[in-house]
Amino acid sequence: MSTPYILVLYYSRHGATAEMARQIARGVEMGGLEARLRTVPAVSADCEAVAPDLPAEGALYASIDELKNCAGLALGSPTRFGNMAAAMKYFLDGTSSLWLTGALVGKPAGVFTSTSSLHGGQESTLLSMMLPLLHHGMLITGLPYSESALLETRGGGTPYGPSHFAGADGKRALDEHEIALCRALGQRLAQTAKKLEPARG
Repeated sequence: MSTPYILVLYYSRHGATAEMARQIARGVEMGGLEARLRTVPAVSADCEAVAPDLPAEGALYASIDELKNCAGLALGSPTRFGNMAAAMKYFLDGTSSLWLTGALVGKPAGVFTSTSSLHGGQESTLLSMMLPLLHHGMLITGLPYSESALLETRGGGTPYGPSHFAGADGKRALDEHEIALCRALGQRLAQTAKKLEPARG
């Protein structure tokens, strides 16, 4: 039996969502589980475009088996017109085999996003990312208001999941509250997965 892990699966164009993923992974490890960082390839309107097997930098591409075998999932994407990026949607659209077998039923999941404007669709993106996870029977773990950063934040942060305000140029770093909420989600996923594991065994 392999060591249980939380899959931190994200798509990032300019690095902000990737940094959120790293902070969530740190939270997972603080919660006592392994974090496995993975990304998805970009999609292109050019049907000739083929992504290399390995990305030029950053996390490896996720496989369906890694999603199938995870103990829990953190799913992240930048906001695209109030919704997840096409690359993440494309990956999720290819998970029918897991839906047919119920492979993800009962596993905890959380979502996270980054936007270039403060009110640029963070909450609608997070809610839309939950929909396929609910269809898979996953248990959505948001962020409770016992996380004081939710009340103190002047940037990102929602009860639906961590968010980040990256600024118009995409260069605003995560602030202390955004980092705290990312780590809190990671810890929450790890702790929830550990509690659920005996029931799934």
